[in-house]
Amino acid sequence: MEQYWSGSAIKKNKGMVENLQRYGVIKSTKVAEVMETIDRGLFVPSGTPPYVDSPMPIGYNVTISAPHMHATCLQLLEEKLQPGMRALDVGSGTGYLTACFALMVGPQGHAIGVDHIPELVSSSIENIQKSAAAPLLKDGSFSVYVGDGREGWPEFAPYDAIHVGAAASEIPEPLIDQLKPGGRMVIPVGNILQDLKVVDKNSDGSISVCTETSVRYVPLTSKEAQLRG
Repeated sequence: MEQYWSGSAIKKNKGMVENLQRYGVIKSTKVAEVMETIDRGLFVPSGTPPYVDSPMPIGYNVTISAPHMHATCLQLLEEKLQPGMRALDVGSGTGYLTACFALMVGPQGHAIGVDHIPELVSSSIENIQKSAAAPLLKDGSFSVYVGDGREGWPEFAPYDAIHVGAAASEIPEPLIDQLKPGGRMVIPVGNILQDLKVVDKNSDGSISVCTETSVRYVPLTSKEAQLRG
């Protein structure tokens, strides 16, 4: 839940990435490259400072995560976001992290975003169309759907990588089912106190879960409960 820097002195996406490297959050060249290519500034509401290391409200009682959380999730999932692999982003929000996934799995892979707020899905598609991931959206290897992410997206399962952008009280069974053997899911779990859990599915289908760090996310809930706040 830490914040690595505050204030809006950083005016460029590249400066944000360099800071994340300096603080040791981004460790790999690939993650740095992808975060440099997908400009976070295209994915935050206008008037919001995009390169500050904190979550930002995007309407509908949800936020876009802080850059250090996105970098952490990309690092944890990097091995499962190789070219040709399949990735699912549950609670895709503004589309930022899903666009990073799409770039990593490339045109031979498949990146899927799911969000239950139709307006967020529409605006995320507009954001993506302005970004470096636009060609992937056009060629069909990247898509965003309106749906209840707690049910995953069975159509393109199983997935090598699953990311959940909201906290569940327990890990939803459909998401475990849709994880490929050898695949990995990163999901915040807990109600008041939350932990970022890394869920690995072993080749025999059994599950290993470890805790990465303490986090604070909005709850993974129904559309109705979310809009009520």
